[in-house]
Amino acid sequence: MGITASNLSKVYGTQKAVDDVSFDMSTGEVLGFLGPNGAGKTTTMRILTCYLDPTAGTATLDGYDIHEHPEEVRRRIGYLPEDTPLYTDMPVIDYLRHAAELQSVPQAKIPSRIQKMMDVCGLGRERHKRIGELSKGFQQRIGLAQALLHDPPVLILDEPTTGLDPNQIAEIRELIKEIGTEKTVMLSSHILKEVEMTCDRILIIDQGRVVADGPTEKLREQFMGGTRLRVSVDAPGDADVGRAFQEMEGVASVQRTNGTYELAADGDAEPAANVFRLCANRDWTLTELTPIESSLEDVFRKLTEAPASPADATAEAA
Repeated sequence: MGITASNLSKVYGTQKAVDDVSFDMSTGEVLGFLGPNGAGKTTTMRILTCYLDPTAGTATLDGYDIHEHPEEVRRRIGYLPEDTPLYTDMPVIDYLRHAAELQSVPQAKIPSRIQKMMDVCGLGRERHKRIGELSKGFQQRIGLAQALLHDPPVLILDEPTTGLDPNQIAEIRELIKEIGTEKTVMLSSHILKEVEMTCDRILIIDQGRVVADGPTEKLREQFMGGTRLRVSVDAPGDADVGRAFQEMEGVASVQRTNGTYELAADGDAEPAANVFRLCANRDWTLTELTPIESSLEDVFRKLTEAPASPADATAEAA
């Protein structure tokens, strides 16, 4: 049944950490929950896990309301906070047994659940080592294993790949994708490339409010406009190439960087053919004509970068 958040708000004094946030998630979906530092991501996750009470609004997880049935909500959530809370002096297997008991896993099922999490998270060879002796990557795996021990239908992960090396990040990414085929997974991360590769859908919040929601490709189309091209030409020194491109049909803007031009199309125009014809007509050698695909990072920056203040603009001009 997934997650449904309805008009969630959280106010601290005069500051709204979360401001009227609403969204839905279904089972079998991996949602990337993004935003700059202080945007309200962790606060929202803490509300969903019943760690914090919202000032207004509500949410349901797997059909249970956070106000009416908080204990049932907690039973159905696997939560990995940003700073993984582990007892570092305990051996891995003892810690997982302790976590299983806290999560009310039936005694008869605890050994099999621990073994399964050992297999899923690749912890078998480390089972008798003390947690404090293991690398950050293995500690993250232990945190993920304890979040999954009670087989929750909903998994909420706050920065699950913090501090991991590239190989460990790739392993955790594949693990999350596999888990996400049968559970509802919500994850927050600042590694946007990983989010793009892992998640089915992206939700971006800024200053506590939802500013974008949808698959990455849809967000690119919605917020980054039409086609963009990278163009390089070999032209005579007196040729005003930039002006020629700017006056060309279907081009909205032209930017030049180190002799290379970036052309943004006007609406749905496709100016590539016009660029080719222009160069041919003027006897210029076209050395590059490459489409520029917007990334999730481009979308994120466009939606969350604060506009420059008048004072900043004056300082820059000076």
